[in-house]
Amino acid sequence: MNHPAEPGLSTVLDERRQLINLTYRLLGSLADAEDAVQETLTRWYALTPAQRDVIEAPGAWLTTVATRICLDLLGSARARRERYVGEWLPEPLPEPAEWGGADPADRITLDESVSMAFLVVLDTMTPAERVAFVLHDVFGYPFTEVGAIVGRTPAACRQLAVSARRRVGAARAAPAPGARRTEVVRDFRLAWEARDIAALLGLLDPDATVVADGGGLVNAVLRPIEGGAQVARFAIGMAERLAGTSLVERTVNGQPGLVAQRDGAVVAVFAFEVADGLVRRVWAVRNPEKLRPWTASR
Repeated sequence: MNHPAEPGLSTVLDERRQLINLTYRLLGSLADAEDAVQETLTRWYALTPAQRDVIEAPGAWLTTVATRICLDLLGSARARRERYVGEWLPEPLPEPAEWGGADPADRITLDESVSMAFLVVLDTMTPAERVAFVLHDVFGYPFTEVGAIVGRTPAACRQLAVSARRRVGAARAAPAPGARRTEVVRDFRLAWEARDIAALLGLLDPDATVVADGGGLVNAVLRPIEGGAQVARFAIGMAERLAGTSLVERTVNGQPGLVAQRDGAVVAVFAFEVADGLVRRVWAVRNPEKLRPWTASR
């Protein structure tokens, strides 16, 4: 029999799923999110029955602990990023149904708040801004609860969220309809495969940008490529370097994207931001450590 204040197995799984969804949005890394959730559950089960008995809302306790672990990780991320080779990008995710044998409790609910464009903006925020914004604007926690979790006043958390919203508003373009995004990404794939630079130029915003993440483990440009013409030439050069790979249209973080496969293995994942019918940004994740969810996907 479960202790009255101790969640049963189904409740723990439900909470774990919620925690994974929260921590991935806070950290942008599934591996780090899983570690944060594991540490959270370890701390819960390290409590004595008497200690658990005084916790009226286990879910709220778990959320508070997980969020504070993420705050600590975000605070130390700057030093880790300084040692990172090249650009750092969030870890891309396939459709949950494609996660192979992954535990359903580890699957992320894919919506606009985990699009690559959104996660990249979140990564520009201070740790406090990111936590306040994600808890309130994405998960709907009132500022009184956000304040209790992060150890600040509700008014201070409200200001953090306002600042975060400004960052989001300044960085995000009006999203194209889903069908149009799929069409543009498909046209981009066809032009890329055909090495048709004129067609690529017609699909790229004049200010288009490519950011690649190889993590120092595979070849990848260390700085963003800026400008539609430069991006088109870069894409043609990459097509030559990726000879022998196939490009497959897949969903990347809930949005139309492309996956490069060689001998059945995923070697790169491409996420896109499409605005006004043109590709505005391309994020190319080549770091094999960030492609783990794709290696098990079908």
